[in-house]
Amino acid sequence: MSIEHIRKIIDLDMDATDKLIRAKLHSDVVLVRQVSEYIINSGGKRLRPALVILSAGAFGYTGKYHHNLAAIVEFIHTATLLHDDVVDASELRRSKATANALFGNSASVLVGDFLYSRAFQMMVEVENMRIMQVLADATNTIAEGEVLQLLNCRNPDVNEENYLKVIRYKTAKLFEAATRLGAILSKATPVEEESMAAYGMHLGTAFQLTDDMLDYSGDYHDTGKNLGDDLAEGKPTLPLIYAMKTGSKEQVAIVRNAIEKGGEGDLQSVLQVIQETDSLGYARQQAEAESCMASEAISSLPNSNYKECLLELATFAVARNY
Repeated sequence: MSIEHIRKIIDLDMDATDKLIRAKLHSDVVLVRQVSEYIINSGGKRLRPALVILSAGAFGYTGKYHHNLAAIVEFIHTATLLHDDVVDASELRRSKATANALFGNSASVLVGDFLYSRAFQMMVEVENMRIMQVLADATNTIAEGEVLQLLNCRNPDVNEENYLKVIRYKTAKLFEAATRLGAILSKATPVEEESMAAYGMHLGTAFQLTDDMLDYSGDYHDTGKNLGDDLAEGKPTLPLIYAMKTGSKEQVAIVRNAIEKGGEGDLQSVLQVIQETDSLGYARQQAEAESCMASEAISSLPNSNYKECLLELATFAVARNY
């Protein structure tokens, strides 16, 4: 099964979600509409809303609220992107100028706030306090993850445990919430809900580990990002952490200095150290382990096209080049 096949299976649901997203983006303030529509239409994978649809489908859900929750999750994700790009001073995302580069930092932050608050307006419409709790907790955890990552920047002493904590908070938490929501909507058992949530958490971790590998191995035409963007921001990701753990004193000094200074001046030297220590190989092993744990978490679910799609996404998380 391919990603294209997955999209075909949920095509009607994703179309309905996209229509709802566009309807809910409406604002009488022109700049809000401009910035929101720009980033929503910037070519993202729509992976998180797809997870809501797939998890609900895996439990046989037949109601109407899965589209609402899929749109809510996408709004929360988009708000984090707007704020992330301001914090990171990013100018490029998915091969396009970031919203802050086009509209300015102030507009990006404020429209991110608009998307967060619009998401909570939509949560109220679902009239389910359990869903409100899951999304409120997830949003709060994501904010904590953002702050943790900020504290880690230009700190070469970050270890693998602290690095993974940032991933669990900042990235994997919304994956976990998306898959949990489908189970809650479907009135799945507590055990089934936790299994689906575990799937989302491990899937999100695998995706972020792969993203961090691609920052040192990807092609601009595939990723839409410049090689070494994380290094330029002084982010100690797993390839760098492992290189410092296993490298020689000279190799460790090169990586430490690059993290502390930030910038791309040392990129070629760092890439050489990463290659010599096989740090990408180690990071890939960790991503594959997370992918396997994601698949194992839903192994007891009844067989269906939706379950097959979820399993295929676990494979795609590691195999992709973008």
